Formats: sequence, structure tokens, C-alpha cells
Amino acid sequence: MAFGTKKLLDLVLRHRGQDHAEDKEKKDLASSLDYHFIDELKRTPLSPSLDDNHKFMKQIFQDCSDIIVREFHMDSSIPALLVFVDGLVNTQLLNQTMETLMLLSGDDTGIDRIMETTLPVSQTEMADNFGDMLLSVLGGDACLLMDGNAKAVLLGIRGAQKRSVGEPETETVIRGPREGFVENLRTNTALIRLKLKTPRLKMKSMTVGRESNTSLVVVYMDDLAMPSLVEEVVKRIEKIDIDAILESGYIEELIQDDAYSPFPQMQNTERPDVVASALLAGRVAIIVDGTPFALLAPFVFVQIMQASEDYYERYQIATLLRWLRYLFMFLSLTTPALYVAITTFHQDLLPTTLMLSVAAAREAIPFPSVVEALIMEITFEALREAGIRLPKAVGSAVSILGALVVGQAAVQAGIVSAPMVIVVSITGIASFTIPRFNGAIAVRMLRFPFLLSGAIFGFYGIFICMMILLGHLANLRSFGVPYLSPLGPLSVGDLKDVLLRTPLWNMRDRPAFMTVQDPSRMSDEMAHEIANDGGMDGSRIEHEHKSSEEGK
Repeated sequence: MAFGTKKLLDLVLRHRGQDHAEDKEKKDLASSLDYHFIDELKRTPLSPSLDDNHKFMKQIFQDCSDIIVREFHMDSSIPALLVFVDGLVNTQLLNQTMETLMLLSGDDTGIDRIMETTLPVSQTEMADNFGDMLLSVLGGDACLLMDGNAKAVLLGIRGAQKRSVGEPETETVIRGPREGFVENLRTNTALIRLKLKTPRLKMKSMTVGRESNTSLVVVYMDDLAMPSLVEEVVKRIEKIDIDAILESGYIEELIQDDAYSPFPQMQNTERPDVVASALLAGRVAIIVDGTPFALLAPFVFVQIMQASEDYYERYQIATLLRWLRYLFMFLSLTTPALYVAITTFHQDLLPTTLMLSVAAAREAIPFPSVVEALIMEITFEALREAGIRLPKAVGSAVSILGALVVGQAAVQAGIVSAPMVIVVSITGIASFTIPRFNGAIAVRMLRFPFLLSGAIFGFYGIFICMMILLGHLANLRSFGVPYLSPLGPLSVGDLKDVLLRTPLWNMRDRPAFMTVQDPSRMSDEMAHEIANDGGMDGSRIEHEHKSSEEGK
């Protein structure tokens, strides 16, 4: 048993008056303190004696210089303590609270009375144990303790420095909202509440992590999301037993269906409008404190190719862009493999002039085409990674110039051929057209198995890899939803929002592959009027030229 745990064990036993507890009870308590420190403290009640509570907190917060315990007197006679973390509270509100408490008269010094009538704070709660008190204080609240009371008042006066709401960096749009999530949990939930002003929007608070005690919120629409889906999400989160959750990626990896698949089974987003849209489709969101990325579940393959801007622009443009994305996703996955397979096994598929041109370009190259492709692909990925890690001011310039300089130098040195540089450039550009970054990463990784298979078996190897990939996607699930929905199993009604994006008035129902409580998204009155009349009825609008003609 660690020294810190042994010290805390003795402290808890003394506070409970159990100095002579049995050995088995001590071992059980020590084990629980190792892994469930806060849970055990929740079973440790506050003492009516202010001195006892003060000594207990001094032991727990030993060598914690940021924890401030401010002693003062109320009504010049009643000892009291304010406990808070320096840098996490609003100092102005804290000073106002202390001033109010110090000026209390003798008739108003009951803790219940103070909480109801005196404190100039909008958010207050009661705590009767050390666990709830410590979680609140370490989260940024202040705690008021008074002598003779076995309860503490928790004051919601958080005031830590936080990043202001700005434009998302990973999901930029030309048309659409420019606000994105930040690292503060309550700011993020407020952004969602601004989008969906309804009491049906539910937010279930949870805490995960033995040491970090990270707060998160499970968000869903009570009248849309299936209770079984919400229950499954909550159950998976409750089973997480880890020392700390530092980013939503921890949650994603721990609760997804298949951790070995390269494809994401949960969507991450910085955009409140994307979360609101997902909630209205019956999905569930997970907002984690300390990260601007929210998680959405379930998540299927076709949503990798959908961008929020598709629904803000005209449907014809959105449809054209989707065709473009699917085409370039296929090129990103297979172009190097196809080039290597054709130049190695299937030269007769090329026109004679093009075949002679490629052969002339490769004449002085000392490596086979597969080695060329690997050199260029690995170099391109390294340049892309370097561009991300470098400061913004120089990152993009280094990645672009690096690709140009390295590509040109490699061609002049006779290490790679010019057609290979073109192929790798097209492949890299194509990967940037995929809207979801985690989906683009999966395609970038799978490019290498396709490349090696094409180099060994030609088109047969590429075809086999494609069949294996489709089989894997067909067997994949995201919280019980088939990953290839609505294509497999086929849902004809949902094809309006896959390769095509039909007009909004034509998408009256929510996706059928997502079981929801209310499948209807909008009434069909407008749809019928547009379909039958060729547009909305404009007979009630007066036009000047029409009035003048009638006068004549």
C-alpha cells in the first residue's frame, strides 16, 4: 500500500471514529482508496466541528499551494471557512460574498437561512460529505463551512480564464454558422441550447476518471432518441475505469464497437449546428469538459462524405459536390495501386502513345514502380504531418514548398518518375476532399495495403482488397446500426441524402435506418403545394405591372 494511501486511510478512519477497525475492513478501505478515492470520500460525512473539517482538508490538500482556505468570522462571533482554488473562481463575486457574510446580523446566521436569503450567488447547493464538496471545489466552485453545521454551501462562482467562442478550425464553411465549441463544458452546452430551445433537449451529467474526475454530458432529444440507445451510451460510459480522461478521443476509443477497425464509429465535430442536426435525427451527443470536440453516435459510412454546408447551399450544388467527393475518395484509395498495377502487369490497357511516354519517363529510374510509390507516399505524408505540427505562419508554406522542391529534385535526380509525382499529387489532393478528417485518415492508411496488393497481384489484388474492405464495412456496427446503412441493408427512402441531396421539402422524414420515436421531420403541406403547383402559391402578392394592366 502506497504511503499516500496509508496516510489517507488513517485520516479517514480517525475522522469516522474508527481507529480500531478490523484488519479486513482496513484492507478493503485501503483498496477502495487506491481506485475510488472520491467515491470513498462521498461516504465520509462532514463534521459539525469546523476545526475537524479544517484539519481534514489540510491533510488532504497538503502541498497544494493553489487551494485557498480563508478563515473569517460571521457576525464577529461565528467561525467560518471559504475554500476555493486560486485561479478558478470569480474573485469579484467571492469578495462580494465574503463582505455580505461578514455583515450578517445574529438572527440570520443559520446555514439554511443564509443559503436562501443572503448569498449574492445565483447557483448554490448543499453538500453533506467531503466527496461532493471536493469535486465542486476542484471544479471551480467555492465552499462555505460554518462552525456547528455538518453541511457545506457550494457557491457557483466559477471564473477561470477560457477561450472565447470562435470559428471552428477543422470544419470551415463558406456559408453557415461561424461559431465553434471551446474547452469549457457549460459554454458548449449553452451553444447547443441556443440551437434547440426546447425542454425536450436533455443533458445527463456524468463524471469519468479516477484522478481527473472529468465532467461530461450525454445530450439527446427526449422525444426522438430511442431510450435503448441512450441507455447503451450511458452504460458504456459508466463501465469506463481509467485514471484520467483528457480528451473526448479517450471516450471514443473506449466505447466504440470495434477498436481494431480503421474506420471511425463515432463522429467528432467542433460545430454546434452539426450536433443540433444529429440530435434532431435521433442520435446522441457526448460533450466532454476540456475539449472542443463533441462525439456523436451512431455514425455510418455515408456520413463521412456529408458536410454541414450541404444543407445550407442549393441542393444541386450539394449533389454535385457529393459526386465529386465520392469520386476523389475512390481515387485517393486506389490511384497509386492502379498506376503500379498497370505499369507492372497490365501495360496493354494504356494507349500506345501514353504507354511509350510512361516507359520513357521510367527508363532511367533504378527502382520498380512500387518502390517509387512508397517513397513518394511516405514523403508526402511526412510533409503533411510536418505542415500540421509547424506554426501556422510557416506550416502551409513549408508543406507546399517542400512538396514542390522535393518532387522536382527527385525527378531530376532520377529517383522517381514524373508520372509518379503526378499520381501522388492527385492522391494527396483527393484525400483533402473528404469532409470528415477521421474518415480521410482511414482512407490514407488503407492506401498502402491496396498499393502492395496491386504490386504483387495486379488488378486481382486490388479487387480482392476491395472485397475484403466491403466485407469489413458490411460487418461493422456503430451502436447496433449497420455501418453501410442505408445502402446495406437497403433503405430506399434514405437514398435522398446519400449520393444525392434532394430539396429539403422532399426530405420530410428522418433517416429510417436510425430508429426514432417520431419519424416525421416536417409536414407535407409545402411539399404537396410545390409538387402540384410548380411552386408556392403567389396569387396573394400584388405586382405593379399586373395592376396597371387591369386599370387599362
